[in-house]
Amino acid sequence: MSEMEKNTVVENAVPENTVEENTMTEKAVVEKRVEEAVASDSRIEDSTAEKEQEDTNAEYSLNDDRRVKTLSPGAMVAKRFFRNSIAVLGMVVLLAMFLFSFLGGAISPYKESQLFYRKDVQSQKYAGVKVNTELRYQQAEKDAFPALAQAQFVLARGKKETEFKAGDKEFTYEEAGKDFYIISVKGTSDPVAFAAIDLVTATGAETPSFAEQLNILKAYSNKESSFTLDGANYTISEDGTVSKDGKEYATAGRYVINTIMSDVKLSEEFKEKLLSEIQANSKSFTYQDADGKESVYNIEYDAPSKAYNIRQTREQMVYDTYSAPSKAHPLGTDKNGMDMLTRLMYGGRVSLYIGFVVVIIETIIGMIMGGISGYFGGWVDNLIMRIVDVFYCIPTIPIYIIIGAAMDAMRVDPKLRMFYLMIILGFFGWPSITRLVRGQILTLREQEFMTATEATGIKPVHRIFRHLLPNVIPQLIVTCTMSLGGVILTEAVLSFLGLGVKFPFASWGNIINDVNNTYVLSNYLFIWVPAGVCLLLTVLAFNLVGDGLRDAFDPKMKR
Repeated sequence: MSEMEKNTVVENAVPENTVEENTMTEKAVVEKRVEEAVASDSRIEDSTAEKEQEDTNAEYSLNDDRRVKTLSPGAMVAKRFFRNSIAVLGMVVLLAMFLFSFLGGAISPYKESQLFYRKDVQSQKYAGVKVNTELRYQQAEKDAFPALAQAQFVLARGKKETEFKAGDKEFTYEEAGKDFYIISVKGTSDPVAFAAIDLVTATGAETPSFAEQLNILKAYSNKESSFTLDGANYTISEDGTVSKDGKEYATAGRYVINTIMSDVKLSEEFKEKLLSEIQANSKSFTYQDADGKESVYNIEYDAPSKAYNIRQTREQMVYDTYSAPSKAHPLGTDKNGMDMLTRLMYGGRVSLYIGFVVVIIETIIGMIMGGISGYFGGWVDNLIMRIVDVFYCIPTIPIYIIIGAAMDAMRVDPKLRMFYLMIILGFFGWPSITRLVRGQILTLREQEFMTATEATGIKPVHRIFRHLLPNVIPQLIVTCTMSLGGVILTEAVLSFLGLGVKFPFASWGNIINDVNNTYVLSNYLFIWVPAGVCLLLTVLAFNLVGDGLRDAFDPKMKR
């Protein structure tokens, strides 16, 4: 302390111990009183600091101004939303579904439409052998040997007569081989028809002519190995295979062999083996093809059709259909041999894409129509509201079915079909948003800030889109969030009915569509249960988030 302050303290000090002070020197008295004043100041400072510390640690009362914190409207909404634990749970589920669908599909080792195969021993229909037991007629020209003449031929043959009459024509026939008859007009040498049990069947695109068939059957009946016709050389093997100028041309015989697959060609050795086993009444035989693959062939006779069905049993690569969950395929494979987990990821991506695009289309149309209707009112409002009423009366499900069937008939590309589906769903979904926007704008347009915009000369378009519609955004966010689940369900229903997303694209709806029979439904739960669970969780999460946003934007609803 300065000398002046010390003097002031000395002057103002109250003399308490006068006797002691009288015995002390003046200088000692002054020093003692200065020390007491300094100690007093120190105690006052410590008390003030302790009080401030207590005030800092103490909780504020409800009416204390220091409790007030200024938050922006967005922060207040976020704070209310995150206080709602159920809404936060819905948000977490949605985030998980987005990561599963978009990130999971990106890191998956498989592609959306990748096929998987496995080795399996299968017995499948390989060929058919038709046995002809009746006379078949071939005519040189149309109506050269009509049905009446054929009937008279059968009668004459039964009576063992070589001549017969049909209409105004007389015919004669000769037996050129076993069950082979050549028919001519009496007095001429040119055949007009022939009747035979053996048939000539083309093996290529070219059909043998009447003259070729006649000469082939002549040679085959007489067991001739070759003949020449019109400069072409024909050879006939024992099994009835006919070659023309060294190329396989046709087959002759009462056994007609047809393969199930048009690109499969049977060797002469196989045909000989097959026919010999049929004639020996064998039930099965083993044959090794040119590639060294040995297969077992089963022979099944079908009495009503008088044909033999040849089934081939061999180990081959087939689609890995309905494979049980494993390390390679955690959710198994579907009926096409595709990985179910990968299809589920891509299916979620498609379903969410469609949901968001449809809601965006609905919102854009609804905001424009509702904004115009609510702001202008009058005949404009009446016109738009009547249009909304008309859309409400349209039976959308039958229309979806008709449009889906039409796109099936026109064979619309699956990718293009998906875009059409989004446009159609968005086009029929805007009326509800229009009514919401109109109702909000009817209330907002009467408030003071709209009077101010009108007084300042702002254009009606700017009043609607810059001042009115932004104030409707909170309600729109709630409505759109809750309608997303409905759109995803609608798409799933259409895809389940075969009218929505088409193969090879996946959606949760058409994945469930794969279980269209009771056996798959009851025995392959891993095919449809995961898709159903994803669909359930996503729609439920959207509804929970929508409820949470509604409560956050309007906290009075919880009272």
